[in-house]
Amino acid sequence: MSHKAFIRSVGRFLPERRLTNHDLEKMVDTNDEWIVSRTGIRERRILDPGLGNSYMATRAALECLQRADVDPTEVDAIIVGTVTPDMFFPATACLVQRDIRATKAWGFDLSAGCSGFVFALTTGAQMIEAGRFKKVLVIGSDVMSSIIDYQDRNTCVLFGDGAGAVLLEPCPEPGFGILDFIQRIDGVGGDFLRMKAGGSLRPASAETVQAKEHYVYQEGRQVFKFAVTEMAEVSARILEQNGLTGEDLRLFIPHQANLRIIDASAKRMGIEPEKVLINIDRYANTTAGTIPICLYDALVEDKRLTKGDYVVMSAFGAGFTWGSVLMRWW
Repeated sequence: MSHKAFIRSVGRFLPERRLTNHDLEKMVDTNDEWIVSRTGIRERRILDPGLGNSYMATRAALECLQRADVDPTEVDAIIVGTVTPDMFFPATACLVQRDIRATKAWGFDLSAGCSGFVFALTTGAQMIEAGRFKKVLVIGSDVMSSIIDYQDRNTCVLFGDGAGAVLLEPCPEPGFGILDFIQRIDGVGGDFLRMKAGGSLRPASAETVQAKEHYVYQEGRQVFKFAVTEMAEVSARILEQNGLTGEDLRLFIPHQANLRIIDASAKRMGIEPEKVLINIDRYANTTAGTIPICLYDALVEDKRLTKGDYVVMSAFGAGFTWGSVLMRWW
């Protein structure tokens, strides 16, 4: 009999340096009131120069394993959701595997924008369900400050740096763990949220650097319109197809991109604001890092989850990519 995967442990890493809205006021034409009213963000964390994604991912992974009292040599696979790897290759998963000394693990990076962690989580869960692996480390980690133009007020206010990790294992008891998921992509969104250069289509050159094509490009209105509709839809549908309602839910953990998108999703699901986990005000959008960092808040900081609680996680990102996951906590 196959076992559902469950989250045994969590870990996170947040850089110490804080970049507040008032700091941004000195860098670009914006202000605290405008940022808070439109996004809900008050500050974000920024990784020190010279430290890459693997630095954060490794530290989140080590805390996750330490909390479970699991030796890195027990890990079977490592999946890192990210769009800001240390370098094109090797994969960040390889660097994490080396740095934590997970000598028996294999792994890979998964690119799905802000949906990276949700996609990586369900991929790892299916590895567990297939019966091939007992311990899969799933990490969401992004150094968004490395690809943000701090002269572009439309994007620089939105993003921060951070990493979160979870350890997946077979759930000892039927009816618990990761029960269901919905994942979607629509390549039409590639025109609205992307990095224009740096890949094989437009390799790095003096011209692409001068044109600032290695930074995040976003048409905010189009992204917002699509995200509100689709993230809310999959969040509601995952409950409906499992015979649940918002009343059955203990916690909704949404991707932390914009407070208005979060509110729209919660309303579509019919859940009260107190069931929605929000930390966007402190950390901004850490891309693949948002949901595992939220999980850390729920479990370690706030202790909001107990056995039997239903949880929905939902994300939306570049691609477009989006999806939702239903868990019953064990």
